[in-house]
Amino acid sequence: MSIKILSVFGTRPEAIKMAPLVKQLEKEEGIESVVCVTAQHREMLDQVLKVFDIKPDYDMDIMKAGQSLSQVTNRVLEGMGTILEKERPDMLLVHGDTTTTFSGALSAFYHGVKVGHVEAGLRSDDKFSPYPEEMNRLLTTRLADLYFCPTEINAQNLRNEKLEEHKIYITGNTALDALKSVIDKDYKFGNELDDIDFENKKIVVVTAHRSENIGEPMRNIFSAIKQLTEENEDVEAIYPIHLNPKVREIANEIFEGAERVHLIEPLDYESFANLMARSYLVMTDSGGLQEEAPSLGTPVLVLRKETERPEAIEAGTAKLAGIERERVYQLATELVRDKDKYAQMANAVNPYGIGDSSERIIQVIRDYFGDKK
Repeated sequence: MSIKILSVFGTRPEAIKMAPLVKQLEKEEGIESVVCVTAQHREMLDQVLKVFDIKPDYDMDIMKAGQSLSQVTNRVLEGMGTILEKERPDMLLVHGDTTTTFSGALSAFYHGVKVGHVEAGLRSDDKFSPYPEEMNRLLTTRLADLYFCPTEINAQNLRNEKLEEHKIYITGNTALDALKSVIDKDYKFGNELDDIDFENKKIVVVTAHRSENIGEPMRNIFSAIKQLTEENEDVEAIYPIHLNPKVREIANEIFEGAERVHLIEPLDYESFANLMARSYLVMTDSGGLQEEAPSLGTPVLVLRKETERPEAIEAGTAKLAGIERERVYQLATELVRDKDKYAQMANAVNPYGIGDSSERIIQVIRDYFGDKK
């Protein structure tokens, strides 16, 4: 008798990290894999599905312009309810900390379905930062039955919250599984990036989109990056600019006239992964890039006041740069001018595993259901 696993995800980061697990589930004997996407992010999600050749069994297509978190939660909760009643899976797999994650887990709880939480145990200890992700993952923790933690620190967070030890597993991060499958040293971008001099220039890749950074923090960050490129002729910045109109407004205002800052349209996952692999430094307020870039030997400056990924900071693959202009500028300048300090970060050991997380997770699921195959 097969184990039926229903995987649900809705945003690009979720899709990237769930893709290798979904593809591995497809290959497994004795496991029936069903895939549902909520399309919380429509266009960016579809790019990832195409790269990994994933054809969802269910597509809720919930994305609507200007919808509130309450509306997203309600639509996922109701849509998942219908699917769970029809499929009756043995376990629902959710990932990380999105509204899809929390709502999916809550719906599974209402329908008596077990929940496996991929990338469990991350904590910033501030319920408003990142918002709403910190509360999404805290609430999902209370609903889940199995916890797949990227690192020992994540597992210890759950132990500190009195979760049962036999439900906690350290599996590494599936982001590394995904990266392994798309990096190509001869990759062609098919756009203006093919004209970038990656060999002779220090390319700084920038991502910024966090809601709590929109406004003065983002102006500080962008001003620091602009100054960095103006005062270091061998440095160029590439910013695949986020779709949020408020972010675009700030970026266009600050970077106007900045000759060595390239504002480009968002990239698909494959292109962005290969951009990171060729870059000198990543400056980001994203969570996932703190895991991905170090596995490529690319140091990371985290453009936030705190991070739920302290492992990267402790390992030395990332530094917490904050949101103040002078500190962001000083840390970035140090890395582009001091070869020794740069080498320390670039050569540090990535704490997030070796790219075999999907296999580890599936074995835990088999053991949980008594299938030792």
